[in-house]
Amino acid sequence: MTEQPSANYRVGVIGASGYTGAEMMRLLHGHPNLELVVATGSSKAGTRIADLYPSLAAAYGDRVFDEFSPEIVDGLDLVFCGLPHGISQSVIPGIRGTVGHIVDLGSDFRLHDKSLYPTWYGAEHEHPALLDEFVYGLPELFRNKLEGAELIAATGCNAATSVFALAPLLDAGMIEGNGMIIDLITGVSGAGRPPKEATTFCTVDENVTAYALLTHRHTPEIEQALTERTGKDTSVLFTPHLAPMNRGIIATCYARPAQDGLTTDKALDTMRDFYAGEPFMVVDERSPSTKAVMGSNSVHLTARVDERTGHVMAIAVLDNLMKGASGMAVQCANLALGIPETTGLSSIGVYP
Repeated sequence: MTEQPSANYRVGVIGASGYTGAEMMRLLHGHPNLELVVATGSSKAGTRIADLYPSLAAAYGDRVFDEFSPEIVDGLDLVFCGLPHGISQSVIPGIRGTVGHIVDLGSDFRLHDKSLYPTWYGAEHEHPALLDEFVYGLPELFRNKLEGAELIAATGCNAATSVFALAPLLDAGMIEGNGMIIDLITGVSGAGRPPKEATTFCTVDENVTAYALLTHRHTPEIEQALTERTGKDTSVLFTPHLAPMNRGIIATCYARPAQDGLTTDKALDTMRDFYAGEPFMVVDERSPSTKAVMGSNSVHLTARVDERTGHVMAIAVLDNLMKGASGMAVQCANLALGIPETTGLSSIGVYP
């Protein structure tokens, strides 16, 4: 393991006024090696951070959100981008080369195939030549590529949860790669801070809704990550559901067994072996719950083999703002900078 450097790294957050930005500022305040120098918020420039997020008042006092310009991040060691889809494409080419590393929390550079963007995101990619230069930010599956990486596209929360559940069994050849089914439930913060009709209190409260039926943009990301990690062709039917909770994701995944004699004990042992030594991965026979991982960078997983119906079930839960976004990004940044990857991150959830 790389020894922890004594010097601080100067970092910035572009798009700090969103939920992932707020979570990033919380994490950076407690990180011993990353110093927050710049925190921009396009619509909130000049607004006190504590006025938008009183939870950060003790850390940031009267500090205000900065107005973004490419020059403001010149010379920084690392920049996090927490921008809506489509915005990073126009920002990152202008700051690349002026900063040491970039970790993009958005979806602009996650897919390697440029032809997928019009289909799943509704527009051509503005800078397709950059797609192959970004490393996909999922440390437990692609750690060796992240160490020292200049450009990192952090994994999406829905994709990360689904991939964590399915990758061990697919990698071991225990399940068929085609026709996997993912039923996922996510909290409202995954939709971001700006108000939307589908996320108002009266719409969300006492309500669970399936959305983006057959068209969710994380579908090709899930397939890409699973194929790259396991070398197997994959296809998934991905259906997300919005539930009335602030944060958290649970993915219940179903697949057909590819081996005879597969049992629940074998599936669980395979998961344990796959994630052996991983500080944030917890594999257990217990059914995982979203509240158990709240505020942590951990993932809780389990698996079952149902001989009666001929299905394998894998379940994963994580906090969408932590391991699904800001915590994952900090873990990636630690690897890129040569810092022990657990630095500044907790594996223990907040309860109750």
